[in-house]
Amino acid sequence: MEQYFLYYLIVINLITFFAFGIDKRKAEKGAWRTKESTLLGLAAIGGSVGALLGMNAFRHKIKHKKFTIGVPAILILQAALMVWWFFFK
Repeated sequence: MEQYFLYYLIVINLITFFAFGIDKRKAEKGAWRTKESTLLGLAAIGGSVGALLGMNAFRHKIKHKKFTIGVPAILILQAALMVWWFFFK
């Protein structure tokens, strides 16, 4: 079970990272954009590390409090849930 969870986290974080990169490229070209709710949703379903890495690597959404506060808050919540799940359940 933990093995599949690890695979899921790897995949969702890669997807989230690249979603931030794709959205940044589209922003630069003036093309259709990914909704902010989609980017935050990807972070919320396990891609918070990928979101933080994508924000920093692509310098994307770093001036939006929704992201600069929200994504780290999601990461902290997810880390706390994982600690609880693996050590106190």
